[in-house]
Amino acid sequence: RSGKLTPSQVAKNIIAVLEDCDKSTPPLRAIVQWDQEQIMLMAEASTVRYRNKCTLSYLDGIPVCLKEEFKVVPYRHRVGTVYLGTEPETEDATVAKKLREAGAIIIGVSNMHELGTGTTGCNPNRYHKIPRNPYKPNHFTGGSSSGSAAAVAAGLCPVAIGTDGGGSVRIPASFCGVVGLKGTFGRISSHGSLPLSYSTVSVGPICTSVADAAIVYSILAEPDPLYPYGLKQPKATLSDMCAPDLKGLKLGVDWTFFKACDAEVLSVCEKAVEHLQSLGASVVEVFLPEIEEVRVAHVICILSEMRDFLQPDFNKHFQEMNLETRANLALASQFTALDYITANRQRTRSMRFLQEIFTTVNCILTPAVACTAPRIYESDLLTGSSDLSFIARSMRFMQLGNFTGIPGLVVPIGYSTAGLPISFQVMAKWWDEAVLLRIGLKLEQFRYQTKKPSIYYDILA
Repeated sequence: RSGKLTPSQVAKNIIAVLEDCDKSTPPLRAIVQWDQEQIMLMAEASTVRYRNKCTLSYLDGIPVCLKEEFKVVPYRHRVGTVYLGTEPETEDATVAKKLREAGAIIIGVSNMHELGTGTTGCNPNRYHKIPRNPYKPNHFTGGSSSGSAAAVAAGLCPVAIGTDGGGSVRIPASFCGVVGLKGTFGRISSHGSLPLSYSTVSVGPICTSVADAAIVYSILAEPDPLYPYGLKQPKATLSDMCAPDLKGLKLGVDWTFFKACDAEVLSVCEKAVEHLQSLGASVVEVFLPEIEEVRVAHVICILSEMRDFLQPDFNKHFQEMNLETRANLALASQFTALDYITANRQRTRSMRFLQEIFTTVNCILTPAVACTAPRIYESDLLTGSSDLSFIARSMRFMQLGNFTGIPGLVVPIGYSTAGLPISFQVMAKWWDEAVLLRIGLKLEQFRYQTKKPSIYYDILA
Protein backbone atom coordinates (compact mmCIF):
# COMPACT_ATOMS: atom_id res chain seq x y z
CA ARG A 1 0.00 0.00 0.00
CA SER A 2 2.86 2.38 0.76
CA GLY A 3 4.09 1.94 -2.82
CA LYS A 4 7.62 1.02 -1.68
CA LEU A 5 7.19 -2.26 -3.49
CA THR A 6 4.91 -3.27 -6.37
CA PRO A 7 3.40 -6.67 -7.22
CA SER A 8 5.32 -6.45 -10.52
CA GLN A 9 8.66 -6.17 -8.70
CA VAL A 10 7.77 -9.13 -6.48
CA ALA A 11 6.71 -11.14 -9.54
CA LYS A 12 10.04 -10.45 -11.28
CA ASN A 13 11.86 -11.66 -8.15
CA ILE A 14 9.74 -14.82 -8.09
CA ILE A 15 10.45 -15.56 -11.76
CA ALA A 16 14.19 -15.22 -11.07
CA VAL A 17 13.82 -17.57 -8.07
CA LEU A 18 11.78 -20.12 -10.06
CA GLU A 19 14.56 -20.21 -12.65
CA ASP A 20 17.18 -20.55 -9.94
CA CYS A 21 15.65 -23.05 -7.51
CA ASP A 22 15.47 -25.91 -9.99
CA LYS A 23 19.05 -25.37 -11.15
CA SER A 24 20.34 -25.77 -7.59
CA THR A 25 21.73 -29.09 -6.34
CA PRO A 26 19.50 -30.82 -5.47
CA PRO A 27 16.65 -29.00 -7.29
CA LEU A 28 13.83 -27.83 -4.98
CA ARG A 29 11.04 -29.08 -7.31
CA ALA A 30 8.30 -27.21 -5.42
CA ILE A 31 6.61 -25.60 -8.46
CA VAL A 32 6.38 -27.97 -11.42
CA GLN A 33 4.60 -25.77 -13.97
CA TRP A 34 4.84 -22.01 -14.29
CA ASP A 35 4.61 -19.38 -16.99
CA GLN A 36 6.48 -16.09 -16.89
CA GLU A 37 3.97 -14.27 -19.07
CA GLN A 38 0.97 -15.37 -16.95
CA ILE A 39 2.68 -14.31 -13.72
CA MET A 40 3.58 -10.87 -15.10
CA LEU A 41 0.08 -10.25 -16.51
CA MET A 42 -1.53 -10.82 -13.10
CA ALA A 43 1.16 -8.82 -11.30
CA GLU A 44 0.90 -5.84 -13.64
CA ALA A 45 -2.89 -5.72 -13.29
CA SER A 46 -2.45 -5.77 -9.50
CA THR A 47 0.19 -3.02 -9.63
CA VAL A 48 -2.30 -0.78 -11.47
CA ARG A 49 -4.99 -1.52 -8.85
CA TYR A 50 -2.62 -0.54 -6.02
CA ARG A 51 -1.68 2.65 -7.88
CA ASN A 52 -5.38 3.52 -8.29
CA LYS A 53 -6.17 2.48 -4.70
CA CYS A 54 -8.83 -0.01 -5.79
CA THR A 55 -7.47 -3.39 -4.64
CA LEU A 56 -9.79 -6.39 -4.74
CA SER A 57 -9.00 -8.04 -1.38
CA TYR A 58 -6.24 -8.64 1.18
CA LEU A 59 -4.84 -11.18 -1.28
CA ASP A 60 -4.43 -8.68 -4.12
CA GLY A 61 -0.88 -8.94 -5.45
CA ILE A 62 -0.02 -11.83 -3.12
CA PRO A 63 1.78 -14.77 -4.78
CA VAL A 64 0.02 -18.13 -4.40
CA CYS A 65 0.38 -21.61 -5.89
CA LEU A 66 -2.08 -24.48 -6.18
CA LYS A 67 -1.44 -28.21 -5.92
CA GLU A 68 -1.41 -29.91 -9.33
CA GLU A 69 -4.60 -31.72 -8.26
CA PHE A 70 -6.54 -28.53 -9.19
CA LYS A 71 -7.35 -27.32 -12.68
CA VAL A 72 -5.52 -24.03 -13.27
CA VAL A 73 -5.55 -22.26 -16.64
CA PRO A 74 -3.31 -22.63 -18.72
CA TYR A 75 -1.41 -25.44 -16.97
CA ARG A 76 -1.75 -29.18 -17.46
CA HIS A 77 -3.88 -31.03 -14.92
CA ARG A 78 -1.38 -33.86 -14.39
CA VAL A 79 -2.18 -34.67 -10.73
CA GLY A 80 1.38 -35.91 -10.22
CA THR A 81 1.26 -38.37 -13.14
CA VAL A 82 2.91 -38.58 -16.55
CA TYR A 83 -0.29 -39.63 -18.36
CA LEU A 84 -2.98 -37.11 -17.29
CA GLY A 85 -3.24 -33.50 -18.48
CA THR A 86 -2.25 -34.06 -22.09
CA GLU A 87 -3.75 -30.64 -23.00
CA PRO A 88 -3.53 -27.28 -21.17
CA GLU A 89 -6.58 -26.52 -18.99
CA THR A 90 -9.21 -24.11 -20.29
CA GLU A 91 -11.24 -23.83 -17.07
CA ASP A 92 -10.22 -23.03 -13.50
CA ALA A 93 -11.14 -25.01 -10.40
CA THR A 94 -13.38 -22.98 -8.06
CA VAL A 95 -10.49 -22.15 -5.68
CA ALA A 96 -8.30 -20.97 -8.57
CA LYS A 97 -11.17 -18.79 -9.84
CA LYS A 98 -11.73 -17.30 -6.37
CA LEU A 99 -8.02 -16.54 -5.94
CA ARG A 100 -7.98 -14.77 -9.31
CA GLU A 101 -11.08 -12.77 -8.37
CA ALA A 102 -9.30 -11.76 -5.15
CA GLY A 103 -6.38 -10.41 -7.21
CA ALA A 104 -3.85 -13.05 -6.12
CA ILE A 105 -0.92 -13.83 -8.43
CA ILE A 106 -0.92 -17.54 -9.27
CA ILE A 107 2.77 -18.35 -9.69
CA GLY A 108 2.15 -21.88 -10.97
CA VAL A 109 1.08 -25.35 -9.88
CA SER A 110 2.94 -27.26 -7.21
CA ASN A 111 4.40 -30.74 -7.07
CA MET A 112 2.45 -33.58 -5.45
CA HIS A 113 2.66 -37.25 -4.61
CA GLU A 114 1.37 -39.14 -7.67
CA LEU A 115 -2.47 -39.21 -7.50
CA GLY A 116 -2.19 -38.29 -3.80
CA THR A 117 -1.44 -41.92 -2.88
CA GLY A 118 1.21 -41.37 -0.19
CA THR A 119 2.47 -39.21 2.65
CA THR A 120 6.17 -38.78 1.77
CA GLY A 121 5.85 -36.62 -1.37
CA CYS A 122 8.20 -39.03 -3.17
CA ASN A 123 7.37 -38.84 -6.87
CA PRO A 124 10.24 -40.08 -9.06
CA ASN A 125 8.53 -39.62 -12.45
CA ARG A 126 10.01 -37.40 -15.14
CA TYR A 127 7.63 -34.43 -14.84
CA HIS A 128 7.82 -34.12 -11.08
CA LYS A 129 10.89 -35.52 -9.34
CA ILE A 130 11.19 -35.37 -5.57
CA PRO A 131 10.53 -32.02 -3.87
CA ARG A 132 13.05 -31.21 -1.15
CA ASN A 133 12.38 -30.18 2.43
CA PRO A 134 13.68 -26.59 2.70
CA TYR A 135 14.93 -27.31 6.26
CA LYS A 136 16.96 -30.35 5.22
CA PRO A 137 17.14 -30.99 1.47
CA ASN A 138 18.02 -34.66 2.00
CA HIS A 139 14.67 -35.17 3.77
CA PHE A 140 11.14 -35.53 2.40
CA THR A 141 8.58 -32.70 2.46
CA GLY A 142 5.71 -35.02 3.38
CA GLY A 143 2.71 -35.48 1.09
CA SER A 144 0.65 -35.49 -0.81
CA SER A 145 0.60 -31.64 -1.04
CA SER A 146 4.40 -31.79 -1.10
CA GLY A 147 5.29 -28.93 -3.42
CA SER A 148 2.74 -26.62 -1.78
CA ALA A 149 4.44 -26.92 1.62
CA ALA A 150 7.95 -26.70 0.13
CA ALA A 151 7.03 -23.54 -1.82
CA VAL A 152 5.73 -21.78 1.29
CA ALA A 153 8.60 -22.90 3.54
CA ALA A 154 11.21 -21.84 0.95
CA GLY A 155 9.65 -18.37 0.65
CA LEU A 156 8.40 -18.69 -2.95
CA CYS A 157 4.91 -17.63 -1.86
CA PRO A 158 3.19 -17.10 1.51
CA VAL A 159 0.11 -19.10 0.45
CA ALA A 160 -0.42 -22.46 -1.25
CA ILE A 161 -3.56 -24.51 -1.67
CA GLY A 162 -3.62 -28.25 -1.01
CA THR A 163 -6.06 -31.10 -0.51
CA ASP A 164 -6.22 -33.37 2.53
CA GLY A 165 -7.73 -36.88 2.43
CA GLY A 166 -5.40 -38.52 4.96
CA GLY A 167 -3.28 -35.62 6.21
CA SER A 168 -2.17 -34.37 2.78
CA VAL A 169 -2.18 -30.68 3.82
CA ARG A 170 -1.26 -31.15 7.47
CA ILE A 171 1.62 -33.68 7.10
CA PRO A 172 3.71 -31.64 4.60
CA ALA A 173 2.92 -28.40 6.48
CA SER A 174 4.21 -30.09 9.66
CA PHE A 175 7.34 -31.52 8.07
CA CYS A 176 8.18 -28.18 6.41
CA GLY A 177 7.50 -26.03 9.48
CA VAL A 178 4.55 -24.01 8.15
CA VAL A 179 0.84 -23.65 9.02
CA GLY A 180 -1.71 -26.03 7.45
CA LEU A 181 -5.50 -25.86 7.73
CA LYS A 182 -7.82 -28.70 6.74
CA GLY A 183 -11.28 -27.18 6.58
CA THR A 184 -14.41 -29.03 7.64
CA PHE A 185 -15.46 -31.52 4.94
CA GLY A 186 -17.31 -29.44 2.32
CA ARG A 187 -16.26 -26.02 3.72
CA ILE A 188 -14.02 -25.05 0.76
CA SER A 189 -15.14 -26.20 -2.68
CA SER A 190 -13.12 -28.96 -4.28
CA HIS A 191 -14.85 -28.51 -7.65
CA GLY A 192 -12.21 -28.72 -10.36
CA SER A 193 -9.87 -30.96 -8.41
CA LEU A 194 -9.59 -34.62 -9.37
CA PRO A 195 -12.24 -36.37 -7.19
CA LEU A 196 -9.89 -39.04 -5.86
CA SER A 197 -11.84 -39.75 -2.66
CA TYR A 198 -15.16 -37.98 -2.40
CA SER A 199 -15.88 -38.64 1.30
CA THR A 200 -12.54 -37.90 3.00
CA VAL A 201 -10.91 -35.02 1.09
CA SER A 202 -11.04 -31.42 2.31
CA VAL A 203 -9.35 -28.42 0.73
CA GLY A 204 -7.21 -26.03 2.74
CA PRO A 205 -4.43 -23.46 2.72
CA ILE A 206 -0.77 -23.94 3.65
CA CYS A 207 0.62 -20.59 4.85
CA THR A 208 3.51 -18.91 6.60
CA SER A 209 1.31 -17.82 9.52
CA VAL A 210 -2.04 -18.44 11.19
CA ALA A 211 -3.19 -14.91 10.27
CA ASP A 212 -2.47 -15.64 6.60
CA ALA A 213 -4.39 -18.93 6.85
CA ALA A 214 -7.34 -17.02 8.36
CA ILE A 215 -7.33 -14.50 5.49
CA VAL A 216 -7.24 -17.23 2.82
CA TYR A 217 -9.90 -19.25 4.66
CA SER A 218 -12.21 -16.23 4.89
CA ILE A 219 -11.96 -15.74 1.11
CA LEU A 220 -12.33 -19.40 0.06
CA ALA A 221 -14.83 -20.75 2.62
CA GLU A 222 -18.34 -20.48 1.23
CA PRO A 223 -20.91 -22.59 -0.60
CA ASP A 224 -20.26 -23.31 -4.28
CA PRO A 225 -23.25 -24.28 -6.46
CA LEU A 226 -20.91 -26.64 -8.36
CA TYR A 227 -19.96 -28.53 -5.18
CA PRO A 228 -23.02 -30.09 -3.49
CA TYR A 229 -21.31 -31.23 -0.26
CA GLY A 230 -20.80 -27.70 1.05
CA LEU A 231 -24.14 -26.12 0.13
CA LYS A 232 -25.75 -26.28 3.59
CA GLN A 233 -22.76 -24.94 5.54
CA PRO A 234 -23.16 -22.21 8.17
CA LYS A 235 -21.47 -18.89 7.42
CA ALA A 236 -17.71 -18.89 8.01
CA THR A 237 -16.66 -16.45 10.74
CA LEU A 238 -13.44 -15.51 12.51
CA SER A 239 -15.25 -14.73 15.78
CA ASP A 240 -13.06 -14.17 18.86
CA MET A 241 -9.98 -15.07 16.81
CA CYS A 242 -8.00 -12.20 18.28
CA ALA A 243 -9.19 -12.56 21.89
CA PRO A 244 -6.32 -11.64 24.25
CA ASP A 245 -6.40 -15.01 26.06
CA LEU A 246 -8.02 -18.45 25.96
CA LYS A 247 -10.25 -18.06 29.05
CA GLY A 248 -13.37 -20.17 28.90
CA LEU A 249 -11.99 -22.66 26.38
CA LYS A 250 -11.89 -26.35 27.24
CA LEU A 251 -9.21 -28.32 25.42
CA GLY A 252 -9.60 -32.09 25.26
CA VAL A 253 -6.60 -34.42 25.40
CA ASP A 254 -6.62 -38.21 25.20
CA TRP A 255 -3.20 -38.68 26.79
CA THR A 256 -2.74 -42.31 25.71
CA PHE A 257 -3.34 -41.29 22.09
CA PHE A 258 -1.37 -38.04 22.47
CA LYS A 259 1.73 -39.88 23.70
CA ALA A 260 1.90 -42.27 20.73
CA CYS A 261 4.76 -40.32 19.11
CA ASP A 262 8.55 -39.91 19.22
CA ALA A 263 9.98 -38.69 22.55
CA GLU A 264 11.32 -35.49 21.00
CA VAL A 265 7.94 -34.65 19.48
CA LEU A 266 6.14 -35.47 22.74
CA SER A 267 8.32 -33.27 24.91
CA VAL A 268 7.72 -30.12 22.80
CA CYS A 269 3.99 -30.88 22.39
CA GLU A 270 3.46 -31.35 26.14
CA LYS A 271 5.02 -27.93 26.76
CA ALA A 272 2.69 -26.41 24.15
CA VAL A 273 -0.31 -27.78 26.10
CA GLU A 274 1.05 -26.11 29.26
CA HIS A 275 1.42 -22.85 27.32
CA LEU A 276 -2.25 -22.94 26.28
CA GLN A 277 -3.21 -23.61 29.90
CA SER A 278 -1.17 -20.60 31.04
CA LEU A 279 -3.37 -18.43 28.79
CA GLY A 280 -6.50 -19.42 30.69
CA ALA A 281 -7.69 -22.53 28.81
CA SER A 282 -8.54 -25.60 30.85
CA VAL A 283 -7.28 -29.01 29.74
CA VAL A 284 -9.84 -31.79 30.07
CA GLU A 285 -8.94 -35.45 29.77
CA VAL A 286 -11.11 -37.13 27.11
CA PHE A 287 -11.26 -40.64 25.70
CA LEU A 288 -11.27 -41.07 21.91
CA PRO A 289 -12.94 -44.45 21.42
CA GLU A 290 -12.13 -47.04 18.75
CA ILE A 291 -9.07 -45.25 17.32
CA GLU A 292 -7.75 -48.49 15.79
CA GLU A 293 -11.14 -49.10 14.14
CA VAL A 294 -11.06 -45.50 12.82
CA ARG A 295 -7.59 -46.08 11.37
CA VAL A 296 -8.61 -49.23 9.48
CA ALA A 297 -11.98 -47.85 8.35
CA HIS A 298 -10.41 -44.63 7.05
CA VAL A 299 -7.92 -46.63 4.96
CA ILE A 300 -10.74 -48.79 3.56
CA CYS A 301 -12.82 -45.70 2.65
CA ILE A 302 -10.09 -43.61 1.04
CA LEU A 303 -8.46 -46.48 -0.88
CA SER A 304 -11.79 -47.97 -2.04
CA GLU A 305 -12.96 -44.59 -3.34
CA MET A 306 -9.63 -43.94 -5.08
CA ARG A 307 -9.63 -47.40 -6.61
CA ASP A 308 -13.21 -46.90 -7.82
CA PHE A 309 -12.39 -43.56 -9.45
CA LEU A 310 -9.03 -44.71 -10.85
CA GLN A 311 -10.19 -48.10 -12.14
CA PRO A 312 -9.92 -47.04 -15.83
CA ASP A 313 -6.46 -45.51 -15.19
CA PHE A 314 -5.30 -48.66 -13.38
CA ASN A 315 -6.34 -50.78 -16.36
CA LYS A 316 -5.06 -48.45 -19.07
CA HIS A 317 -2.04 -46.67 -17.56
CA PHE A 318 -0.71 -49.26 -15.10
CA GLN A 319 2.76 -49.25 -16.68
CA GLU A 320 3.04 -45.46 -16.47
CA MET A 321 2.26 -45.28 -12.75
CA ASN A 322 4.90 -45.19 -10.01
CA LEU A 323 5.47 -48.55 -8.32
CA GLU A 324 4.05 -47.29 -5.01
CA THR A 325 0.83 -46.10 -6.71
CA ARG A 326 0.40 -49.51 -8.36
CA ALA A 327 0.92 -51.27 -5.04
CA ASN A 328 -1.59 -49.06 -3.20
CA LEU A 329 -4.26 -49.42 -5.89
CA ALA A 330 -3.67 -53.17 -6.05
CA LEU A 331 -4.08 -53.35 -2.26
CA ALA A 332 -7.29 -51.31 -2.59
CA SER A 333 -8.75 -53.89 -4.96
CA GLN A 334 -8.71 -56.43 -2.10
CA PHE A 335 -11.39 -54.56 -0.13
CA THR A 336 -14.94 -55.79 -0.59
CA ALA A 337 -18.29 -53.99 -0.71
CA LEU A 338 -18.91 -55.42 2.77
CA ASP A 339 -15.66 -53.85 4.05
CA TYR A 340 -16.70 -50.47 2.63
CA ILE A 341 -20.18 -50.64 4.18
CA THR A 342 -18.78 -51.70 7.56
CA ALA A 343 -16.23 -48.86 7.41
CA ASN A 344 -19.01 -46.34 6.81
CA ARG A 345 -20.97 -47.73 9.76
CA GLN A 346 -17.84 -47.08 11.82
CA ARG A 347 -17.85 -43.51 10.49
CA THR A 348 -21.38 -42.95 11.82
CA ARG A 349 -20.32 -44.34 15.23
CA SER A 350 -17.19 -42.19 15.34
CA MET A 351 -19.12 -39.04 14.44
CA ARG A 352 -21.57 -39.79 17.28
CA PHE A 353 -18.69 -40.20 19.74
CA LEU A 354 -17.25 -36.86 18.62
CA GLN A 355 -20.62 -35.12 18.92
CA GLU A 356 -20.66 -36.19 22.58
CA ILE A 357 -17.03 -35.20 23.19
CA PHE A 358 -17.66 -31.74 21.70
CA THR A 359 -20.46 -31.11 24.19
CA THR A 360 -17.76 -31.09 26.90
CA VAL A 361 -14.73 -29.56 25.11
CA ASN A 362 -14.13 -26.96 22.36
CA CYS A 363 -11.13 -28.72 20.82
CA ILE A 364 -9.06 -31.87 20.73
CA LEU A 365 -5.28 -31.47 20.95
CA THR A 366 -2.68 -33.86 19.50
CA PRO A 367 0.84 -33.68 18.12
CA ALA A 368 0.60 -33.08 14.34
CA VAL A 369 2.80 -35.97 13.15
CA ALA A 370 4.30 -38.65 15.39
CA CYS A 371 7.80 -38.14 13.92
CA THR A 372 9.85 -35.62 11.93
CA ALA A 373 10.46 -35.72 8.16
CA PRO A 374 12.19 -38.93 7.02
CA ARG A 375 15.41 -39.09 5.02
CA ILE A 376 15.54 -39.45 1.24
CA TYR A 377 17.65 -42.41 0.04
CA GLU A 378 19.33 -42.71 -3.36
CA SER A 379 16.99 -45.55 -4.39
CA ASP A 380 13.94 -43.32 -3.70
CA LEU A 381 15.04 -41.00 -6.51
CA LEU A 382 14.90 -43.83 -9.01
CA THR A 383 12.12 -46.17 -7.94
CA GLY A 384 10.18 -44.23 -5.32
CA SER A 385 9.54 -45.17 -1.72
CA SER A 386 7.00 -47.48 -0.11
CA ASP A 387 7.14 -47.77 3.66
CA LEU A 388 3.79 -48.78 5.11
CA SER A 389 4.88 -48.45 8.73
CA PHE A 390 5.96 -44.82 8.07
CA ILE A 391 2.66 -44.08 6.29
CA ALA A 392 0.73 -45.42 9.29
CA ARG A 393 2.79 -43.33 11.74
CA SER A 394 2.55 -40.16 9.66
CA MET A 395 -1.25 -40.46 9.45
CA ARG A 396 -1.86 -41.48 13.07
CA PHE A 397 -3.17 -38.09 14.27
CA MET A 398 -4.65 -37.16 10.88
CA GLN A 399 -7.20 -39.87 10.09
CA LEU A 400 -9.87 -38.95 12.66
CA GLY A 401 -10.32 -35.54 10.98
CA ASN A 402 -10.56 -36.97 7.46
CA PHE A 403 -12.82 -39.83 8.47
CA THR A 404 -15.37 -37.73 10.38
CA GLY A 405 -14.96 -34.45 8.47
CA ILE A 406 -13.95 -32.26 11.44
CA PRO A 407 -11.47 -29.41 10.77
CA GLY A 408 -7.83 -29.48 11.89
CA LEU A 409 -5.04 -26.91 12.08
CA VAL A 410 -1.31 -27.65 12.39
CA VAL A 411 1.12 -25.04 13.67
CA PRO A 412 4.92 -25.37 13.94
CA ILE A 413 6.05 -25.17 17.59
CA GLY A 414 9.72 -26.18 17.61
CA TYR A 415 12.55 -28.24 16.13
CA SER A 416 14.19 -31.59 16.72
CA THR A 417 17.88 -31.73 17.68
CA ALA A 418 18.52 -32.49 14.00
CA GLY A 419 16.87 -29.16 13.11
CA LEU A 420 13.67 -30.57 11.61
CA PRO A 421 10.31 -28.88 12.37
CA ILE A 422 7.89 -30.26 14.98
CA SER A 423 4.22 -29.25 14.85
CA PHE A 424 1.08 -29.34 16.98
CA GLN A 425 -2.51 -30.08 15.91
CA VAL A 426 -5.82 -28.66 17.09
CA MET A 427 -9.13 -30.17 15.91
CA ALA A 428 -12.60 -28.72 16.53
CA LYS A 429 -16.21 -29.60 15.87
CA TRP A 430 -17.65 -29.31 12.37
CA TRP A 431 -17.64 -25.73 10.97
CA ASP A 432 -15.78 -24.30 14.00
CA GLU A 433 -12.57 -23.31 12.21
CA ALA A 434 -12.65 -19.96 14.07
CA VAL A 435 -11.66 -21.56 17.40
CA LEU A 436 -8.75 -23.37 15.68
CA LEU A 437 -7.40 -20.07 14.36
CA ARG A 438 -7.81 -18.44 17.78
CA ILE A 439 -5.75 -21.19 19.45
CA GLY A 440 -3.33 -21.27 16.52
CA LEU A 441 -2.40 -17.61 17.06
CA LYS A 442 -1.51 -18.44 20.68
CA LEU A 443 0.55 -21.49 19.63
CA GLU A 444 2.64 -19.22 17.42
CA GLN A 445 3.58 -17.22 20.53
CA PHE A 446 4.80 -20.43 22.16
CA ARG A 447 7.40 -20.96 19.41
CA TYR A 448 10.20 -18.79 20.78
CA GLN A 449 12.14 -18.78 17.52
CA THR A 450 11.60 -19.45 13.84
CA LYS A 451 14.69 -20.90 12.25
CA LYS A 452 15.36 -19.97 8.66
CA PRO A 453 15.28 -23.01 6.37
CA SER A 454 18.53 -23.88 4.60
CA ILE A 455 16.73 -23.29 1.27
CA TYR A 456 15.11 -19.88 1.57
CA TYR A 457 14.41 -17.13 -0.96
CA ASP A 458 13.54 -13.59 0.06
CA ILE A 459 11.16 -12.49 -2.70
CA LEU A 460 10.86 -8.97 -1.24
CA ALA A 461 14.59 -8.29 -1.41
